[in-house]
Amino acid sequence: MSHTTPLSSGNGYGFNSRAPLKIAIIGGGLVGSLAALSFARRGHEVHLYEYREDIRNAELVQGRSINLALSQRGRKALAEVDLEQEVLATAIPMRGRMLHDIKGNRTVVLYDPCTHQCLYSVGRKYLNEVLLNAGEKYANIHRHFEHKLNYVNLSEGRMEFKRMQTKEVVEDFADLVVGCDGAFSSVRQQLVKKPGFNYSQEYIEHGYLELCIPAKNGEFQMPENYLHIWPRDEFMMIALPNQDKSFTVTLSMPFKVFATIQTTADLLKFFHKYYADAVPLIGEERLIKDFFKTRPQHLVSIKCYPYHYGSKALVLGDAAHAMVPYYGQGLNAGMEDCTQLMSLFNQTSLSTAEVLQQFTELRWRDAHAICDLAMYNYVEMRDLTKRASFRCRKWLDTLLFRWFPSAWVPLYNSVSFSSMPYSKCIANRKWQDKLLNNVLISTVLAVIAIIIAIYFGVF
Repeated sequence: MSHTTPLSSGNGYGFNSRAPLKIAIIGGGLVGSLAALSFARRGHEVHLYEYREDIRNAELVQGRSINLALSQRGRKALAEVDLEQEVLATAIPMRGRMLHDIKGNRTVVLYDPCTHQCLYSVGRKYLNEVLLNAGEKYANIHRHFEHKLNYVNLSEGRMEFKRMQTKEVVEDFADLVVGCDGAFSSVRQQLVKKPGFNYSQEYIEHGYLELCIPAKNGEFQMPENYLHIWPRDEFMMIALPNQDKSFTVTLSMPFKVFATIQTTADLLKFFHKYYADAVPLIGEERLIKDFFKTRPQHLVSIKCYPYHYGSKALVLGDAAHAMVPYYGQGLNAGMEDCTQLMSLFNQTSLSTAEVLQQFTELRWRDAHAICDLAMYNYVEMRDLTKRASFRCRKWLDTLLFRWFPSAWVPLYNSVSFSSMPYSKCIANRKWQDKLLNNVLISTVLAVIAIIIAIYFGVF
């Protein structure tokens, strides 16, 4: 097996202290292209395999949302490969949620009124292009598009691919196989066959379907610096701004509700009842076209453990921890995988096997935690955001955060605007809930005691 020559510190890569590996990355999406770039910067020979065509030549990314919410964890990962500012230059800041009630009234709930941090809407295709283009600068990245993984022997690092255009079968070998091939990962399918590998998946009863609010006269039809939400108890609709002044709209609801909409009359009646203010923005003709051109898509949450096999294989991103999209952390968690993995690879005293083992132990609890939080946030977005109790807690969290910024960090802030481990974010929230409950109970008891004392003439 051949290797690239170790790269010297004077060649611009900046890392030269670990013997180079031949690394095969399966999946050329966002996490895969970031992982390829990160490994290449450390002098490893990287072969990036993707079963689709080069996204830079594609007009549409089939089956995937066209925009994403980039937050602190993703920004940190991009900063480490010197791409954060390039991406943010075209990203659209979203400073909070704009809630649309059933009467068309709008209410703004800022994400971070204290320090004014925000999410950024970025185009999936654009971000993937930026990462792939950055990789072009490295001669040790070899890209293989339209190569579908047929088989992998993890013990030997032997892989078999089918070239999609010619149907030719080709083989390759690698020291390390990294699966970045999504929720239905072929690499993970091989890991599942190994003794001691735990795996679970859960489909939720809700599906999603994408619509579009187009630009009008070259401008946005709604305020662009917000994530728009139409919460409707059992279902909801959200909209994120795009660089072309349109909004990508995602309608999420139970499949049984989708099943009740069979005709254009059913669709228009449903939208005029629940989303009347959105109808003129989308346009009835476009609404009908977009709604019926595809079927609602399923959503799955996947957890597994461990994430590696000896020194030979590893899964990252959705291949390791697919989650429902309602916390906007799928992209960010996958990119944070790369950040944490590279921090371990930088420790040259660790063998590859030790790096992968420590990565699993460092990551799995947090990955499971964000999968659970994503499930919770769907309930919050479609239902709880309308409740006075939610807004009261949001107000209280903001007030305490303003007074005690280092001691009281609200859950959403810790998840989206910090690199606090996800599991610690949850533990922090539980501590806050316990404290507030104790204060509430103590306050109620004190009031009761005062009322009793007044009644019996003590005061």
